[in-house]
Amino acid sequence: MIPEKEIPVHHLTSEQFQMSTLSAAGPENFHDVHRHNFFEIIWFREVYENSRLELDFESYTVENNQICIIAPGQVFNMKIEGEEGYAMAISKEIFNEACDIESVLTGGTLPFPLDPKNEQTCHTIMLLIQQEYKGAARTELLKTYLKAFCIIIGEQINPQEPLLNDRQRIQELIGLIEKHYIQHRETAFYAEKLKISPHHLNDIVRLLRGTTVKKLISQRLVLESKRELSFGALTVKEIAFKLGFRDASYFSRFFKKHAGQNPDGFKSGNN
Repeated sequence: MIPEKEIPVHHLTSEQFQMSTLSAAGPENFHDVHRHNFFEIIWFREVYENSRLELDFESYTVENNQICIIAPGQVFNMKIEGEEGYAMAISKEIFNEACDIESVLTGGTLPFPLDPKNEQTCHTIMLLIQQEYKGAARTELLKTYLKAFCIIIGEQINPQEPLLNDRQRIQELIGLIEKHYIQHRETAFYAEKLKISPHHLNDIVRLLRGTTVKKLISQRLVLESKRELSFGALTVKEIAFKLGFRDASYFSRFFKKHAGQNPDGFKSGNN
């Protein structure tokens, strides 16, 4: 496999935190299909009627005062054409300290509107972040401002309520699948990690998600398959190998079963 043919991954280099306005094109190049090894928070303050972004093959219309959080590994594309707003690229380590919402840590968020009553406070925090970033850039202070920003927007993502054990286990399971889905596809592996029986784990997943552990793993494999196929650089055989399938024909059967079409059909329809 040739690494250059894979979806480009944008990395944070010497800094753990980068910030820019959208009018300055963001802390990294938005103008191609790519994925990050970091989190990115984008606040679209003023956009056009036809402003759109693409996230994991879905296209979303962006409106004024919407926020989107992109998690590591997600495939992202947007052409910035003079929209106003802010973009922050944040290392996993810093973001984990600033945000404690499991669903965001594992999968980011789709664009959501910022509550108007929080707009002024968020803008003040953003100006403080910008001032510090351009000045002394003290990591601890940037983290504190970022945490304040995440607390305010987090109330809209996930109204604060105590998580029950089973719901916590589901979030842990999603995180474990994210780390291990290529190498480990058996329910028993995840049940052992969570220190419960496979039967009990499946009962929890059926109750709270209406599915099974194996189907959650399959969904994650299909999502990654679509990401690679839509980029169009790797062959179906290379993708099958990369995702741990023993041969391309088995991968093709798996993909057709779960996605409703064969990989070549999906690939040609997205390129």
